[in-house]
Amino acid sequence: MRVAMVIKTDEGGRWTLPHLDALRERGHEVVAVLPPGNEGRLRKALHDRGVEVVQSAFDFRFRPRPSTLRGLAGLRRQLRSIDPDVLHYHLYASALACRFAGLGWRVPKVHMVAGPLFLESPLIRAVERVLCRLDTVVIGGSDHTEALYRRLKAPRTTAIPYGVDVERFSPPSPAYRAACRAALGVGEDTFVACMVAYVYPPKRLTHRGRGIKGHDVLLEAWREFERDRPDARLVLLGGGFDTAGEEYKRRLELRKTATVDWYDSVLDVRDCYAAADVSVSPSLSENHGAALEAGAMGVPSIVSDAGALPETVDPSTGWVVPRDDVAALTAALRAAYAEFRAGTLTARAARSRRRTVARFAQGLAAAAVADVLEQAVLR
Repeated sequence: MRVAMVIKTDEGGRWTLPHLDALRERGHEVVAVLPPGNEGRLRKALHDRGVEVVQSAFDFRFRPRPSTLRGLAGLRRQLRSIDPDVLHYHLYASALACRFAGLGWRVPKVHMVAGPLFLESPLIRAVERVLCRLDTVVIGGSDHTEALYRRLKAPRTTAIPYGVDVERFSPPSPAYRAACRAALGVGEDTFVACMVAYVYPPKRLTHRGRGIKGHDVLLEAWREFERDRPDARLVLLGGGFDTAGEEYKRRLELRKTATVDWYDSVLDVRDCYAAADVSVSPSLSENHGAALEAGAMGVPSIVSDAGALPETVDPSTGWVVPRDDVAALTAALRAAYAEFRAGTLTARAARSRRRTVARFAQGLAAAAVADVLEQAVLR
């Protein structure tokens, strides 16, 4: 079959690559439709794989202008010229574009939902209750997101995680861990917590004035935690996702203390996990996030109860705290620190690895997505 994959970014969204690989391994043809722009990391990865990339006639910005209608009309012509057996789209702007461009077109439409943030807006949720009926299948990237779409009465839903590459993300050797900790200037007796996340600027429709990843919550909790534990270290890894994100990051950096190190984004985040004793995901809204990478590398996680994050741990592998609760997050850091000092955190780390491999291995998840696309065509 011929698959048109539409996504509104050429920089992020590399979690779509395993799906494309699984489809092509089965002999299917994939054409990627990306926004006009520079050579982002997703576009480069697609070129390296030999995947055909079409530059979208629509920029995925929904503004009340005649250019929006012209762009959607151009996208409709492009998609028809690709002549796919199935349309497959990720991220909400991509879903809106494909639904409008595909009105009256009987080609199957499979929407894979990367995260639940947009559904936290009452306005978008009301709109989505109607528009999701234009999808043939909605794949929730988590049980949490799939349940949200079932409540919206989407015609057909299923849940498949994006997953994690459990071969690439694997527990570090003692030598690798020691080298990564030495690069931070710490030894084995120092407790290291990490947070790996881009800094996204505050959104207009949800969590107004707040970054959704919860950096501000963690920085406040760490300030309380470090008072009687000055030997501990917090490592933040992630730059601003865009210009507005960089500006928000600069404001957050004013809250840093002496035991906090903040590094901009790097292509390989494994060094950070290898050095860490616990990973923290204090998001206000999230799918599975960084907790899967951490778990695959044998790093226990403290996660908020936002979205699908609680699916990534159980009581034997990590801690779940209420979102935006500084006191609860501080208590969880203290619990992890106590286990580190007692020498019992390593057993929790091993359980984290086993659970992540069993539930979130990327290869199995990608194969399941390919199954859904094939079934949508055969319906």
